[in-house]
Amino acid sequence: MGRPVPSDASRRGTDDVQGAVFGGLLRRHRREAGLSQEKLAELAGLSVDAIAALERGRRRAPRAHTLRLLADALDLNDSDRAQLAAAARKEAQVSRPPMRRPPVPPTELIGRTTELTATTRLVGQRITRLLTLTGPGGVGKTRLTLAVTGEVADKFADGVCWVPLAALTDPADVVPAVAASLGLHPLKGTRLVDVIAGRIGRSTMLLVFDNCSHVVATVGQICAALLEACPNLSILASSRELLRVPGESVYVVPSLGLPHDPDQLESSAAVKLFVERATARGYDPTGELDQVARVVRRLEGMPLAIELAAARTNVMTTEELADELEMSFGILAGGSPTASPRQQSMYGAIEWSHDLLTPAERDMFARLSIFVGGWTLSAAATVMSGQTEPGPSERAEALDLISRLVDKSLIRVTRRRGVARYYMLAVIREFAADRLRAGGRTDETAERHARYYLGLAEEAESQLRGPEQGEWLDRLQSEVHNLRAAMTWSLRTEAIDEALRMAGALWLFCYLRGHYAEGSQWLERALALADTVPPETMAGLSRACAKANLGAGMMAFLQCEYDAATGRLETALQQYKELGDAAGTAMVLQRLGGVARERGDYSAAEDLNCESYDLYESLGDRAGMAWAHNHLGFVAWLRGDLEVGARRCRRARDGFRAIGDSEGLAWSLISLGAIAQYGGELEQAEDLFQESLALSQRLGYREGVAWSLNQLGIIERRRGVTERAVHLLDESLAEHRDLGDRWRSASVLEELAAVAQQRGRSEYAAFLLGAADGVREVIQAPVPKIEEADYAATRAAVEQSLDRRAFRTAWSAGRAAPLAAVAEGYPPPGTAPSPDRSRDPL
Repeated sequence: MGRPVPSDASRRGTDDVQGAVFGGLLRRHRREAGLSQEKLAELAGLSVDAIAALERGRRRAPRAHTLRLLADALDLNDSDRAQLAAAARKEAQVSRPPMRRPPVPPTELIGRTTELTATTRLVGQRITRLLTLTGPGGVGKTRLTLAVTGEVADKFADGVCWVPLAALTDPADVVPAVAASLGLHPLKGTRLVDVIAGRIGRSTMLLVFDNCSHVVATVGQICAALLEACPNLSILASSRELLRVPGESVYVVPSLGLPHDPDQLESSAAVKLFVERATARGYDPTGELDQVARVVRRLEGMPLAIELAAARTNVMTTEELADELEMSFGILAGGSPTASPRQQSMYGAIEWSHDLLTPAERDMFARLSIFVGGWTLSAAATVMSGQTEPGPSERAEALDLISRLVDKSLIRVTRRRGVARYYMLAVIREFAADRLRAGGRTDETAERHARYYLGLAEEAESQLRGPEQGEWLDRLQSEVHNLRAAMTWSLRTEAIDEALRMAGALWLFCYLRGHYAEGSQWLERALALADTVPPETMAGLSRACAKANLGAGMMAFLQCEYDAATGRLETALQQYKELGDAAGTAMVLQRLGGVARERGDYSAAEDLNCESYDLYESLGDRAGMAWAHNHLGFVAWLRGDLEVGARRCRRARDGFRAIGDSEGLAWSLISLGAIAQYGGELEQAEDLFQESLALSQRLGYREGVAWSLNQLGIIERRRGVTERAVHLLDESLAEHRDLGDRWRSASVLEELAAVAQQRGRSEYAAFLLGAADGVREVIQAPVPKIEEADYAATRAAVEQSLDRRAFRTAWSAGRAAPLAAVAEGYPPPGTAPSPDRSRDPL
């Protein structure tokens, strides 16, 4: 007989994706041993799915026990074992939340050999831990920064994290931006800088801040704190202004090299850049390099100025362009007299492009600077015309002006999902904003901008529970920077009506897309603003106040701040009753029922949801009735009444399908899956959870994703497939923890404890039980009744496996550990849990 024929993807001849180094190495050893995936799984005592996931890179960083099983099954020698273990360690970082990676540069770097050599040496050899690339706007700081990160990436074992700051308008948003780039999400009541420092810990990482100039003080403070707390961290920043942090090294990015020898014009980096950009515009200047040299010399080698000039070759020859620059660049000295020549040249280069615009183009150019992160045609037409609903002629005029500005390279366009979006480079937007301020039109334009996004938020609100829910969620997500800017303007100018209405309209979006903390901040600040005005002034805003209180209560509830949630919701309930708003009253009753449910008061939760159902039924509101059935079914199965829960949740599911509510359908599937799971129907439960997971992922509904993963992990634990259970539960815990949902985080920790006990890790199981108990004590929420039996069995087994002292030590360590650090693995004896430990919990 010949060698066994592999029955897996190895027969396809492509080595699958070859995504992970560990996966490729494992596949090679398996083939050399003549084993199929099925045979290796049998010998190692693992599932075929686990082997396939490891080889294909879908699952990375296997735990030490799994490595030993694989190595034994493959009969590897010591050298091969070490190599396999090293590959696994290298990929351990993948188990951390995904960091934002540096973007891929759209074009090849031209010149910069000297600059790249110097800066990569400083960063790559750790000669400095903080390097700031500085220079005037348009000199190419970001492009050089990207090149440096590409060169030194392999020097940082734990990766490179990119933090773009250009879209921020408020210094207070810098720390959340750093957290988001690291894969974290701000939790209410935490000191976020400490959470970030804990996430980095002792990791060998490069943190890159791009476009710091407008928030330089805040970035400097963050850098100082992180460098002190994280000994292996390096930071690279691009900024017009120094950060002025102890230990900072500065590299001034020069202009591109200018041509000196007439016989070697083509070797000049500045000439190369102009030729490439002009050629891309359809104009080949290679036979006019002497004129190109005139242009780039006049522009002093500034990359952005060269690109802007090259863009004019669509209507001018290079000689005409050079002549025009010679005549009109007296204005280059029009910048600040205290600024450097390069700053004056950059300002003049953009101003020159601006002066070539018609009055209508100039007005449009300035007004478009009000947008943050891009805009659509409808938004531009509204801001330009000042009309709430621009007509065909206004839209046509806006489109024409945008088209002209795109042609002149002052605006760029992207196309995605059939929608065109426009944006300005950061330095061009700054210039345009200066023109807007100089014309005294900033306040008027900002008001138009805010009113447009208020209208968008209110239009979207009515669509977030119907068949177009996913499309509207994506649309709001694409406009999140503009929504933030509009909220900031409303709060700063104390525009109470706009602030209350926008915050109230966006709370459902914030819930579905996981922006709990930010949504809470908007709502609380808007309500605090409303509290400063006399009651008679607020008479016309009572409905907006009620909605804002409802949203604030919901955001607090989602972050397990139950007392705060109850206070806001009871205020909203009173306001809706005074307004005679039965639908609003019914919704608040559902939310109060949610608070009671998580606090374990199932009778109160049932009463509140029954009252809500009666109101919705009186209104003939099918969606509200479906949600009431869903919440009543949720309460029923949580307290162990599976039959009633199934009946309620099936009615909810049918109702949600009829009205096209994807979020509701995902929830009803989760509840029906839980009922099947606790009823012992594991295959049926798995099918339901896989359906809810896919639906939630398509919708971007993070809570649905987290719940589905949690329940799938329980199924695998019951089947005894503990490795897959750990993987699913780990992912669920990370999602719940990042959202700020401590109620579910505690339940997932208890499930992980059950798995740990099954795998003989009794001390770690006790640690996890202690961590869950600590969370429950803080939020004052008990173990759900349906989970009590599993919890009691796990705890009894753990206590039986350990002596009393060992149990109390591990339990106490878990209670003392912050939630963010718990999943990083149980510490060795005599040490405290540490957020920077490698994640190897089981």
